[in-house]
Amino acid sequence: MLKEVKNPYKGREDNKEAAKELCSQLSVLQIKMKDKKLPAIIIFEGWGASGKGTLIGDTIKLLDPRFFKVTSTLAANEYERRYPLMKRFWEGIPEYGKLSVMDRSWYQELAIARIEEDLSEKEYERRVNSVNTFERQLTDDGYLIIKIFLHISKEEQKKRFDKLEENGSTKWRITDKDRKRNKHYDKYFKQFDDMLERTDTEYAPWTVIDAEDKLAARRELFDVLTSRLNEALEAERVLPPESDVSKLFKLAPTPKLSEVVLADKTVPEEEYRERLKALQKELSKLHGKLYKKQIPVILAFEGWDAAGKGGAIKRVASALDPRGYEAVPVAAPDIHELAHHYLWRFWRRLPKDGHITIFDRTWYGRVMVERLEKITPEARCAMAYREINEFEEELSKSGAIIIKFWMQIDKDEQLRRFNDRMNTPEKRWKITDEDWRNREKWDLYESAVDEMIQKTSTVTAPWTIVEGNDKKFARLKVLETVIERIKKEL
Repeated sequence: MLKEVKNPYKGREDNKEAAKELCSQLSVLQIKMKDKKLPAIIIFEGWGASGKGTLIGDTIKLLDPRFFKVTSTLAANEYERRYPLMKRFWEGIPEYGKLSVMDRSWYQELAIARIEEDLSEKEYERRVNSVNTFERQLTDDGYLIIKIFLHISKEEQKKRFDKLEENGSTKWRITDKDRKRNKHYDKYFKQFDDMLERTDTEYAPWTVIDAEDKLAARRELFDVLTSRLNEALEAERVLPPESDVSKLFKLAPTPKLSEVVLADKTVPEEEYRERLKALQKELSKLHGKLYKKQIPVILAFEGWDAAGKGGAIKRVASALDPRGYEAVPVAAPDIHELAHHYLWRFWRRLPKDGHITIFDRTWYGRVMVERLEKITPEARCAMAYREINEFEEELSKSGAIIIKFWMQIDKDEQLRRFNDRMNTPEKRWKITDEDWRNREKWDLYESAVDEMIQKTSTVTAPWTIVEGNDKKFARLKVLETVIERIKKEL
């Protein structure tokens, strides 16, 4: 891509006035973005001294500062490196209707890291795939991503470095690393070109700008920004069709709920207490090993109302060091969570290396509650099976162990537990009108859960269906499954 770069405005005498007119349009487009709730991310990448800072300043000059944020991406610090690669970038995505301007971005984790951190080809390829998936998921959700790469020659870069060093007020901006990169320009050129080729997608294409003529670069930038924003504002949103997850992921065979035998899955009280104590002791030891090996664990609990999620979570948590785990109850999204991609709030709550996060309800609300209650359009919910599998696969490839439970009870047992809660004052807070309404839709939910499990039980993150009519049996099975999975991974 870099070899063919030509600026169509190079040498034009009208560049200054044309750029000024285009720049003035950005403030109008920003208001339209806000009204249409169009979120946009403008990424500036390129060579050192190619003019990123100046062009970012020109871009935001006339914008309303309440509705945009400028981010300068630095190398990940020690804390950030304890999480999956894309977590900090997911956390930084703008709300619907707002703009994010990035001086460098997740692309610092690709080409430059490939050279300076000596990434293997396998890890480099994994990161490329992570970035492409990230950008596709955002654009599928309605985000506009505009990617700009500013290109200058080796000679021009050296010339600009020399000029900056001559001035005492700008000398500090040039580092030994900058000079080293210029010295090995050809090596970086090849890697940048490879990165651009691999991440130039239909949904998030690159625009490479020849930035040697600064006025021409400014004009081309504003031309690109105004045209892309106008196109996005005028376009009718068309959701892509549902993906066939069976062709994209290795699925693990899992029974349907109607095939799960609940009878005879019981444990006597004395046996339960003995086994519970032994399993908790074993899990406690494993938690220490996880911490030493810096392996994160994600426990995801779903199930029928009153199926025993809380009791099972409590028995797991009791075995863990309280400094090394967090239990996250997931309720309906709040106003800020609704203003982002639905996975945003889950990326923010992931465990760091060596820690455990327990989710009481999860991202699967997208294909259950949101779908059946028609909170989210059916077509958008259908896209979630692939997105969720990609999310869990990304976590797994980052080193996390993902253990998912569906707590299964039959309809009669649920009714018994509902009535017990209604008749016990200290338990009455657990039962709501919504629980009764959901019960009336049992068959619809059962069908949705079967589809969810069949499409998202992958080899990477399989579902475990827990027979829960007997709470004691269910709690022991959860503990045994957690221990088995952790041992296998260790």
